[in-house]
Amino acid sequence: MNKILVLAAVGLSITLTACNKADLKSDKGQASYAIGQQIGKNLKSQNIEIDPKTLAASLADATAGKSEMTDEEIQKALMKLQELSMKKQQEETENNKKKSEEFLAKNKSAEGVKETASGLQYSVITEGTGATPKADDMVVCHYTGTLIDGTKFDSSVDRGEPAEFPVSGVIPGWTEALQMMKVGSKYKLFIPPDLAYGPQGRPGIPPNSTLIFEVELLDIVKAEPPAKASKARK
Repeated sequence: MNKILVLAAVGLSITLTACNKADLKSDKGQASYAIGQQIGKNLKSQNIEIDPKTLAASLADATAGKSEMTDEEIQKALMKLQELSMKKQQEETENNKKKSEEFLAKNKSAEGVKETASGLQYSVITEGTGATPKADDMVVCHYTGTLIDGTKFDSSVDRGEPAEFPVSGVIPGWTEALQMMKVGSKYKLFIPPDLAYGPQGRPGIPPNSTLIFEVELLDIVKAEPPAKASKARK
């Protein structure tokens, strides 16, 4: 509850910045704008709807040491906000699950798409001829990730630099797929929510999202062997 209160209060600074010309010349102004951007994105990710005019008026009252609501009324309003936010999030989670199930049910019959026992779906764009990584290997990959509506949420290709990571240190769908690929391969993966981020989601990825990746396996970096225990005795 305090978290929502703090976020809402700081969110007022975003409102004021939007209503008035932002000061981006002074250090104070730049810091204020930076904080506003961070908090604004946080509020948006939580789907918290606000009334900008009322927020601005409340901030002005608070800095003047007055309030149009009692502490009890404020607490009650914030509790209701939290309840509505949780309800909305639950509805989004259930709606996304349904969309994912419908998409995967249709996609598995698409030309070239195969499905594993876990529910992972994939198609081969290019089949490589190199080695296949094991669970304890490090790999180097280029990838682009999108949601089923086409929204791109991450891309090493756009950054112009491949990613290096442990095969067993990524989402289950990736761990499974990488161990089917050979160096030089490029696969398109359709990863169900339970093999990705599930009902929790993550920034930029709504809960219960099916993720689509184009993954190119560039290289395998063998894991370092564990250090041998010293046999020296006193």
